[in-house]
Amino acid sequence: MASPILLFLFSIFLYSFPHLIQSLSADQTVQTFIIRVDSQSKPSVFPTQYHWYASEFADPPRILHTYDTVFHGFSASLTQSEADTIGKNPSVLAVFEDRRRELHTTRSPQFLGLRNQRGLWSDSDYGSDVIIGLLDTGIWPERRSFSDRNLGPVPSRWKGACQAGEKFTVQNCNRKLIGAKFFSKGHDASASVGGPMVSNGTVEYRSPRDADGHGTHTASTAAGRYVFQANMSGYASGIAKGVAPKARLAVYKVCWKNSGCFDSDILSAFDAAVKDGVDVISISIGGSDGVSSPYYLDPIAIGSYGAVSRGIFVSSSAGNGGPDVMTVTNLAPWLTTVGAGTIDRNFPAVIKLGNGKQFSGVSLYAGAPIHGKMYPLVYPGKSGVLAASLCMENSLDPNVVRGKIVICDRGSSARVAKGLEVKKAGGVGMILANGMSAGEGLVGDAHILPACSIGVNEGDLVKKYLSSTPNPTATIDFQGTLLGIKPAPIVASFSGRGLNGLDPNILKPDLIAPGVNILAAWTDAIGPSGLDSDTRRTEFSILSGTSMACPHVSGAAALLKSAHPNWSPAMIRSALMTTANVLDNRNQPMMDEANGKPSTPYGFGAGHVNLGQAMDPGLVYDITNVDYVNFLCGVGYGLKEIQIITKSVARCPRKKPLAENLNYPSIAAWFSSAKVGAISKNFLRTVTNVGEVNAVYTVKVESPKGVTIVVKPTKLAFTAAVKKLSYVVTVTTDSKNLVLDDSGAVFGSISWSDGVGKHVVRSPIVVTLLTPL
Repeated sequence: MASPILLFLFSIFLYSFPHLIQSLSADQTVQTFIIRVDSQSKPSVFPTQYHWYASEFADPPRILHTYDTVFHGFSASLTQSEADTIGKNPSVLAVFEDRRRELHTTRSPQFLGLRNQRGLWSDSDYGSDVIIGLLDTGIWPERRSFSDRNLGPVPSRWKGACQAGEKFTVQNCNRKLIGAKFFSKGHDASASVGGPMVSNGTVEYRSPRDADGHGTHTASTAAGRYVFQANMSGYASGIAKGVAPKARLAVYKVCWKNSGCFDSDILSAFDAAVKDGVDVISISIGGSDGVSSPYYLDPIAIGSYGAVSRGIFVSSSAGNGGPDVMTVTNLAPWLTTVGAGTIDRNFPAVIKLGNGKQFSGVSLYAGAPIHGKMYPLVYPGKSGVLAASLCMENSLDPNVVRGKIVICDRGSSARVAKGLEVKKAGGVGMILANGMSAGEGLVGDAHILPACSIGVNEGDLVKKYLSSTPNPTATIDFQGTLLGIKPAPIVASFSGRGLNGLDPNILKPDLIAPGVNILAAWTDAIGPSGLDSDTRRTEFSILSGTSMACPHVSGAAALLKSAHPNWSPAMIRSALMTTANVLDNRNQPMMDEANGKPSTPYGFGAGHVNLGQAMDPGLVYDITNVDYVNFLCGVGYGLKEIQIITKSVARCPRKKPLAENLNYPSIAAWFSSAKVGAISKNFLRTVTNVGEVNAVYTVKVESPKGVTIVVKPTKLAFTAAVKKLSYVVTVTTDSKNLVLDDSGAVFGSISWSDGVGKHVVRSPIVVTLLTPL
């Protein structure tokens, strides 16, 4: 047995020469890790952080990205044992695996309350001096939406660049698209160990050029120029425009067609965007299942904190995991998390059955119509084979579906891909029926054959008809574009819902914005269905998802930033939240598409964006970097974990802060279900007056049944010398008398009114019981 001294010397040798560790563990699987390093620990002998990392931790070829702005550290290709060894270094704060993220895949500006001659558009000059950074799939720069005609010079503070690559040159940038970069090292490292590979040619471009369409769509939604005669194959005809038509765009391609987005690349893009000088970051990316990592292990949370701490507003998508509860993603309180709602426009299609009954659905099919001809109707799911019921690849028997309209169940594969399978098997049309999880939620798709989507109830009735007759028939009538739909907005069925599964002290999503059937610019690399076999090309496409809602809020933030340059990201979010609508265009409570019932703050947060009011909110809730640190202390994070997020060494107050006192524009009051009797919690909030100097606000309380809400004081009087005032909300409930809804919560609100009807500052209140772990 070796002596302790020899073992000690050998361990020092390994610690000093990490390359030997690499060679000893070369037989292990290599993957990408992100390493958070305490930058202050760098020995002075190394001229840069990179030299230190390359000497101390990993061979230079294995280092993928170095981070020095929103994050200090690097990413590298390592074996698990190498990562474990690096994690033991006293200079290393954290080591975590690179994860793959997913994309959360015109009339909407008017629906948000924007008007040409007055209000936020004119007062902000359409956002002309604001730079929006988009982390997405890139951009198709030739689109009219990205013209720089009549735009002034690029803002002098811009430090970014236009990165050339495959079929993309520096000349593709202009005074509108002022920067473009691509990030693929983390993705490529994943490909080298069996993951998806970025390929050159028509499938993907190793450059900022967009082969997927998602990035082009979100960029033009946020900041597209006015484009006349816009439409998608005749649907949604009109003038297309983004929310901030004059804002500048900086595109950071971090997502790759058919293969997702990797945390190490996303973090590098955050780093670059902050250094480049963007004012707003839009990121329609996140998890897919509502399960979120702690903030200190979530590169989107870490990168966005680095941006927000420098005054950059970050808008993120809430995910498409709805309508189940606790499916919302991107939960960090410094992020503005956006869910999706409908607008007052629809693309109806009508299914007519052989028995004379009709059912309404949605479709964006633009090919040769059926012209009312009745076709035999078939449901492959009658066989009991799940793959056939879902119309999965190679699951349909041509002898069964040829010449017929086929009923396909939604789920497991892309909606348009099901139509492709029907067409390959010889079917003439498709009825796409929702399952229970999607409920009555419908989105339009640019199908490659005559097809219509219907809700779960209509789907059951169509299947019932099919089983009731030996010769069922059907046809589909496509009715184009219909405006003035009521009710609208409705919370989209797919939109991610609360409860916040990571921290119930913070209500998420924060608000909703248009995210259903949104017309915006599209790539020339693929057809509007997104299928590789789709040879159609169109300047615009219509998509649905919280991905589409997020850039609406990014554009809105750009307008508010332009109109109020000194507002912090928290003040901008507050203005959007406290002025949001909770009523639809019938002046009735906003509905939930999934079940047809009134929605709740778990679905819409503070409400639907209303930019007609957000420019002048009266009062705002501001949050400083110190407030966020105190919040992290309050939720129980250690100093090392907080430093991973904030970069700087944290100092928690001697008395542990209460996480619920973060100065958020909403209040989430949760109580232990194990406690019996009346239970109370206090919530401290501070408002800043950004309206009339000598304003007096009084409070109005809406308490749900079984809950008592008391606000003290009930009146806030502001003067030229007094611009900030605080109040306390006491929420009291008795678990025996509390009747919770299906989501396990009840909902109320407080509203501060100036008495003249100009300003009403509303905050939702959520009360729920949680079972202790």
